[in-house]
Amino acid sequence: MFAGKSTIITGANKNLGKQTAIAFAKEGSDILLHYHSSSSADETSKLAKELISDYKVKTIVFQGDLSTEKATTDLFDLAIKSFGKVDYAINNVGMVLRKKLSEISLDEFNKMFSVNVTASFLFMREAERKLAENGSVVMLTTSLLGAYCDGYSVYQAAKSAVYWMCKTASKETTKKITYNCVSPGPMDTPFLYGQENEHRIEFFKTQAVEQRLTEVEDIVPIIKFIVKDGKWMTGQNLYANNGFTAPSA
Repeated sequence: MFAGKSTIITGANKNLGKQTAIAFAKEGSDILLHYHSSSSADETSKLAKELISDYKVKTIVFQGDLSTEKATTDLFDLAIKSFGKVDYAINNVGMVLRKKLSEISLDEFNKMFSVNVTASFLFMREAERKLAENGSVVMLTTSLLGAYCDGYSVYQAAKSAVYWMCKTASKETTKKITYNCVSPGPMDTPFLYGQENEHRIEFFKTQAVEQRLTEVEDIVPIIKFIVKDGKWMTGQNLYANNGFTAPSA
């Protein structure tokens, strides 16, 4: 149970972030729901009201661009002000781009690194400064880190940077805080469908043992395990993809 705990979840208005928030609230954690775009305000506020009503936990919302220093600082400060402390920090913020390296503009490159890398750096830095003892940081990356494929050069590069920052933070911390990454396989969400065609998606399915895409419900229990029972594990990247890819030995 997460009674007495508090959790920051970024990108909490949809998909994995939303289902993680529901799962943590169901076990008693207070929740800060972050969302980026103002267009998501209504759905995030609705989710907050549902968590308060259904699970009787404190729930607040925060809107901001976490690639900016002030927004990330304010995110953690609001959680501490509202809950007294922050125990778990789960970062779902990310952006994907499938495009040949030779065709990627400098603006696209810079945006990919701003959303994926700068935001992650600021999130982990603030977590180290402000998370409570025995806390946990979970960064969502991608199983493409273990793939040799076309089209994802900048995305793979950006998520690789997230992993290495997370790994190093786990060694540098002066607190009893764990830092781990979770790398889902291709997920059955709009995040994937916006980049891929039907033929490639069907191929991705064949690479999993169960012949299907990763579902949000496959990943939530792994995040819960990391922060709850997996405290002896830190600096790791869990490839959660049913055999889609695996890191080299």
